[in-house]
Order: sequence, then structure tokens, then C-alpha cells
Amino acid sequence: MAIETSSSLNQDQALDLHLEKNGVATQKLLSHPIGLFVLFFTEMWERFSYYGMRALLTLFLISEIKDGGWNWTRPEALELYGWYTFAVFCSPIIGGYIADKLTGYRKAVILGALVMTLGHAAMAMEGVNKDFFYLGLLLLIIGNGLFKPNIVSIVGKLYPTGNDQKKDAAYTIFYMGINSGAFLGILMCGYVGEKIGWHWGFGLAGIFMFFGMLQFYFGQKIFGVIGNANDKKESIVKEQEEALPPKVVTQRMMVIGVLSIFTIFFWLVFEQAGGSMTIFAKDYTQRILSGQSGTIFKWVDAILTIFPLIAVSAVLIGLASKAAKKYPATIFFTALSFIILWGLAIWKVEKEFSAVTTEVPASWFGILNSFFIVALAPFFSKLWETKFNPTGPVKFAIGLIFVGLGFAGLAYGGMAIPKGAAVAQVSMFWLIFAYFFHTIGELCVSPVGLSYVSKLAPAKFIGLMFGVWYFCTGLGNKLAGVTGGLIDKINAEYSISTFFLIFTFIPIIAALILLVMSPLLRKWMHGVH
Repeated sequence: MAIETSSSLNQDQALDLHLEKNGVATQKLLSHPIGLFVLFFTEMWERFSYYGMRALLTLFLISEIKDGGWNWTRPEALELYGWYTFAVFCSPIIGGYIADKLTGYRKAVILGALVMTLGHAAMAMEGVNKDFFYLGLLLLIIGNGLFKPNIVSIVGKLYPTGNDQKKDAAYTIFYMGINSGAFLGILMCGYVGEKIGWHWGFGLAGIFMFFGMLQFYFGQKIFGVIGNANDKKESIVKEQEEALPPKVVTQRMMVIGVLSIFTIFFWLVFEQAGGSMTIFAKDYTQRILSGQSGTIFKWVDAILTIFPLIAVSAVLIGLASKAAKKYPATIFFTALSFIILWGLAIWKVEKEFSAVTTEVPASWFGILNSFFIVALAPFFSKLWETKFNPTGPVKFAIGLIFVGLGFAGLAYGGMAIPKGAAVAQVSMFWLIFAYFFHTIGELCVSPVGLSYVSKLAPAKFIGLMFGVWYFCTGLGNKLAGVTGGLIDKINAEYSISTFFLIFTFIPIIAALILLVMSPLLRKWMHGVH
């Protein structure tokens, strides 16, 4: 049995044996199963749709009616933003349970993708009737609940128990796919929504969600028995985990609970990106560029548009070389989506270079986090495979400190803004600074957290535990909306700088508490690193 012999095998050999036992395609790309990269692209298009829409949500709501928006106040917009993101991350609790008990992971992913496609289509019709907008949000929440926890669960199932370094590296690669989609979604949907029309941006998000569903549907056989409903062949893993002493299982679950609580503090601060940081970009940042600065931005924007596309296209070519013969349909639909995306990218770059005035879209700053993730993820993936690989709680603490430092930069950059000012012209540098530090923090928290949930949770509850993880993430998002909605009040009574200082101290204090708890949590993990 693979479990009995894994201690005498290296991680690559144990992985090969695990794949064979579960009927998974054994071809490798970058030393990982090709199934990981099918999941990479499926998740990439889902994140394209989610972040593409999210980049427009707050801006659409607060924009004036003459500009096609709804002219909501900032607190009203951020309240809806908070409730929506909260529901998006809470729904995986139900979706994980449905997959665990009824459908299996794969059917849940396909159904969720279909429902989200319909949700984006409904939002694109907001100009016909406002009710379509709310219907679209509801469908996106339901679809996400079915999709999100279960595609992550499949990633974990591709790797055997004890294959910790490979699994950590796999989740970092998967996370790079998440952020490739987020980057491209914000860039394209944000640009189309702000420059052409809000409903066009909402609709574009749905098109690529549909492609993601098709490429996963036609590539299912790559996963063998993994992700099927009530699969019997995965009992090898289940039997080993059920044999663990109840105390070990309980304490490992407690570690997941503690890390989930601290992830609330991280996302409370980090998710200001879709709320108060978006408002800061729209109303307090110098976005009208002229002369040399405008030309420089056009070239930077063009490079940021084209080169990431080249990178993910190279991944697609690598996958196609391994999987095209046996799984032609999944490669076809993925390639078709890339052809459309390349057309949009070339159109966007050409349109910007022909424009007389250079105005940076407020949504553009949202791509910085995803860009830095794509740029830095390979480094962190390799770093976690070296001897410098601290425990999960320590990584979390590091991430919390870095996200706090990002807001320290924004607080400093906003010091010159007068108390109560509704608009200002702060340098773009401070938003870029903040997103860079936030990204380092995110790489220490989010992919690491996904990996630890998969390693610590009992196999029969893994989908549900991912749901709990996303519930806490959702709670952080909701609190981000609530606290972000205080921007006008705190600015009027104190200053914008004071507002951002609050988000400097919250994560740093949480990090110090977590560092104190780290030795106990490491003991409770019982050998899981």
C-alpha cells in the first residue's frame, strides 16, 4: 500500500504511487501532475470573473447616474460590498457539505461554474431592470459556494498524506493561477467597465467563467477517481486518518480553528482593497497623467498587459504538449479563451496609445496585488521547499506584519491630505507600495492556510473544513466593508492618515499574539509542518 511504503520513498516516488492508485493521469508539468494545471486554468477563469466583477462593484455603485452608476453614498456601497463578499465566502460551508455527502467535488465544481455564468449574465442586464443586478449577485453567491471549496479539495487530493513540501508547492502554483485570473479580470473587466460601460464589464466576466466550466468538464478523466461522489478507492487515505487517536484529530482541528480566527484579522485589513483603497484610488490619487509620465504609464500598462499573458500562455502550451492527445476538448476550449483574451489585450493597448489624455482607471491599481503574486509566487514556492520553512502559525504572523506595514505606507502618504477633504492628488507610489507589502503578506497567509487545512483536516470532513475556513474569510470581508464604510466619518473627525493607521496596528497586534501561541499550536499539529 502507498501509505505503508511512503516513508521509504522520496516525495516524487510517493506522489507517483498515489496517482497510480487513484487512476490519475501521471504525466508531469513542472514536476507536478498535469491535473494540477487543469485546476489552475479552471480556477484562473473563475477568479477572472469574480475579481473582474468585484473591481467594478464599488465604483459602479458610487458613480453618478449620468455616468451609468447608481450614485450611492460610500457607506451604502461598502455595506453592500461587505455583505456580498461575506456571503460569497460563507456559502462554501453549504457547498462543501453538499459535495461531501451528495455530489462529489467534481459535479459541484461544474454546477457552481454554470450558476456563476448565469449570475454574470444577469448582472450584464442591470440596465434593463435593477432586479437583474441583485439576482446576479445571488447566483454568484450560490455558484461560488458549490465551486470554491471543492476545487481546492481536489488539489489536496492529488497529493498523498505526508507529501507536505510538494503539497505546499502545489498550492502556491494553484494560488498563482488564482492571481493570474484576478490580474487579467481586473485589468480587462475594469478597463471595459470604466471606459466602455459597466454592463459590458459585468458580461465579459461571465464569458470567461463559461470557458472555465467547459475546460474542466472535458478534462475530468484526468483526475481518475478523485472527486467522485462517495468514492471507494480513496479509502486508503481515509482509513489511515480514521486510525489516528481522537486527541490528535481534535487538536489538529483546533489548530484549524485558531488559524481561521486569525485569518479574520488578515482579511479585515487586506480586503480594504475592494473598498476604502478603491475609494482612495478614485478620489485621492493623482490619476490624470500628461507628458512623459503619461507616456511611461502607457508603456508600463502595455507591458503589464502583454507579459503576464505570455507567461500563462506558456503554461497552456506546456499543458497542451502533455494532454492534447488524450484530452483535446479541454485544450481546445482553454486555447479558444486565450485567443479571445489576446484580442482584447491588443485592442486595449492600441486604444490607450491612441488616446490624447492618459487617465489611469481607478480599478487599475487592483491588478498590482495579482501582478506581485504572479511575480513572487515562484520564489515563495521554492522558499517553502528549503530549510527556511517556518511553521504555519509563524508564516501567518509574518503575513499579518507585512499587511500592516503596507497600510503604514498609505498612512504616511496621506499625511498631507487636509482633514475632511473629499478629494486630493496623492502620488500613485503609495498605493503601489501598499499593494507590494500586502502581497508579501498574502503569500504568507492564504496559500499556506489552504495547504494546512488540507493536511490537518480529517478526509471525511475536508470539504466542510474548507467551508469553515472560507466562512472566517467571509467574516473578515464583512468586517472590511463595515470598517471601510467609516472612511468618511474618521476622515471628517481626524484624517485619512488616521484611518489607515488603524489598519496598521490591528494586524501587527494580532501577529504578536499569534507568535506567542505558536509553540503550543506546533505541538497540537502532531508532526504536520
